Amino acid sequence: MISPSILIKGAGEMASAVAHRLYRANMRHICLIDLERPLAVRRTVSFCPALETGTATVEEIEARKASTAQEVTEAWKQGRLAVAQIDCWQAHPLFKPDIVIDAILAKRNLGTRLDEAPLVIALGPGFCAGTDAHMVIETNRGHDLGRVIQKGFAAPNTGIPGSIAGFAAERVLRAPCDGEFTAWREIADKVEKGAAIGQVGKTPVTAPLEGILRGLIRSGTLVSKGLKIGDIDPRGDVAYCHTISDKARAIAGSVLEAVLSHANRS
Repeated sequence: MISPSILIKGAGEMASAVAHRLYRANMRHICLIDLERPLAVRRTVSFCPALETGTATVEEIEARKASTAQEVTEAWKQGRLAVAQIDCWQAHPLFKPDIVIDAILAKRNLGTRLDEAPLVIALGPGFCAGTDAHMVIETNRGHDLGRVIQKGFAAPNTGIPGSIAGFAAERVLRAPCDGEFTAWREIADKVEKGAAIGQVGKTPVTAPLEGILRGLIRSGTLVSKGLKIGDIDPRGDVAYCHTISDKARAIAGSVLEAVLSHANRS
């Protein structure tokens, strides 16, 4: 049985999809780490809310907050994922990982190193396979989405969100200025074009199109101008708010491929 100890950097949408796929493949020693106040937008399909509420569930798989090595082990014994604050991990690593997966999607390397584990996998631009990580997963939509790169870089950041029902950049809500975000609506709400979603400081944030509010950053979060704070899905299906996306599933499947190719190498 292949059951390595896995550390996933990040506990937002993509990191959670990776954890979900690995867990479904019966890899049960998984811990995700994230900021005390995560910046995840698609919080209903992310495990990071466990840092605030104690638990979080994504498609029937549950994660529990852990602050000590004992709590991580206890979560694993209960058949759950563990989620810890990144500063807790940095102060005192809770276990020695066999695999490190950088799923922060910061579009740059925030400190991941090739020597952090026997297998280091990184998602998206900002990493070089063979230098920063053993393998890099392509996250850019298109022909190469999900490609496992063993030498070289993923495609550079385009800055353009993927198109959904013909809408790309206009479906993403971004902070109009620096300040504290206050939400007036909730994920899964139906919104009309021009509807008030919330405000940053005293500046309102309005919906650029009609659809379902698929993602929204946590109310009370301090944000910087231009930061992604919401996501409107023009397809209008509320179920999409609570299920892993096609892109996230594809990337998670590629991570599983990378893990198994390492485990089954000659």
